[in-house]
Amino acid sequence: MTKGLIGCAVLALAVILIAGLMVGGIYNRLVGLNEGVDSAWAQVENVYQRRADLIPNLVATVKGAAAFEQETLQNVIEARAKVGQVNFDKAPTPGQMQQFQAGQDGLSSALSRLLVVVEQYPELKATQAYRDLQVQLEGTENRIAVERQRYNEVAREYNTSRNRVPAVFVARFLGFSEKAYFESKPGAEEPPKVDF
Repeated sequence: MTKGLIGCAVLALAVILIAGLMVGGIYNRLVGLNEGVDSAWAQVENVYQRRADLIPNLVATVKGAAAFEQETLQNVIEARAKVGQVNFDKAPTPGQMQQFQAGQDGLSSALSRLLVVVEQYPELKATQAYRDLQVQLEGTENRIAVERQRYNEVAREYNTSRNRVPAVFVARFLGFSEKAYFESKPGAEEPPKVDF
C-alpha cells in the first residue's frame, strides 16, 4: 500500500506541477498581451494629444500669415482707391499735383511692400500655410486612424487569448478583464471643424 500511496502522491504532484506550469504560462501570456493593449492605447492617446497640441498652433500660424498678407493687400486696395479719386480734366494745380503725388506715392509704397512679399514668397505664404495645415490635419487624422486600428488588433488578440479555455478560468480568477474595442462616438464620422 505504501507504494500505491507514493505513486498517487507522485502523480498528484505531477498534476499539480503541470497545472501550475500551465497556469503560469497562461498568466505570463495574459500579462504580455495586457501590456500590449495598454501600450497601444497609450499610442492612441499620444496621437490625440498630438492633434490637440498641433492644430491650434497651425491655425494660429495660418491666421497670422493670412492677417499679414490681408493687411498688405488691403493697403494696396486702399491706395489704389485714393489714386482713382484724383481725376483732372486739365493740368493740375500745385495743390492738386500734391494730392495726386501723395496718392501715387501711397500706392507705390503699398505696391513695393506687396512686391517684397511676393519676391520673398513666390506663392503667398498664407496659401502655403493653408496647404500645410490641410496636410497636417490629414496626416494627424491618418495617424489617429492607424493607432486606433492597431489598438483594436491587440485588444482582439488579448480578448481572444483571454476568452479561450482554460485561460478564461485563470483570467477570471486572477482578475484579467476583457478590453474594450475602440468605437467612435456618435457623430464622430464628421471631420473636426477648423474655424478661421
